[in-house]
Amino acid sequence: MRILVVLITILFCFSCGQEKKILKYETPFQEKMNTEFKDASKSPLKAKDLKTFESLDFFPYDSTFVVSATLKRTPGSEWFYMKTSTDRLSKERVFGVLTFELKGESHQLNVYQGEELMHTEGFEDYLFLPFLDHTNGYSTYGGGRYIDLEIPDGNIIEVDFNSAYNPMCAYNEKYSCPIVPSANYIKLEIEVGVKAYKNH
Repeated sequence: MRILVVLITILFCFSCGQEKKILKYETPFQEKMNTEFKDASKSPLKAKDLKTFESLDFFPYDSTFVVSATLKRTPGSEWFYMKTSTDRLSKERVFGVLTFELKGESHQLNVYQGEELMHTEGFEDYLFLPFLDHTNGYSTYGGGRYIDLEIPDGNIIEVDFNSAYNPMCAYNEKYSCPIVPSANYIKLEIEVGVKAYKNH
């Protein structure tokens, strides 16, 4: 009887552990991020951090932070060199201006296109949305976060702030990360997406 009780306890604990593991992956984005961070060939983590890595820290998913933005394209915008966390400069241009409603207010953000990526296979339609908000330096990385987008067929583009992620230099200073332009500051607490990395 005592052995049976012990076995039931072990099975219960194991099932609880499995449930917690599933809860880490609340969305496909979260699962994808964790999978990549665990993969030594893709992970930006330092070797010592990778050894103990279990999961990134995410805010709970919040559908109110999924917005339909109007894209006003700026085809005549000039190329410029965006500063990065190193001496490298990233050649970018403002592809357009996104206008959207969030928390009852209208906001605008520039969305960027990189010269190098637009000529890279698989990234021809890639758009880069870096942003700053009130959480930076507290619950999120101090340098702001990024969202990956694609050029839409029309002038409406879905922006899901739940997919906001940290620059790779938030995990390892060897990386060169574009610095978020001050124009892309949202006067809100964007409490979705990836939180600050506790080990860095």
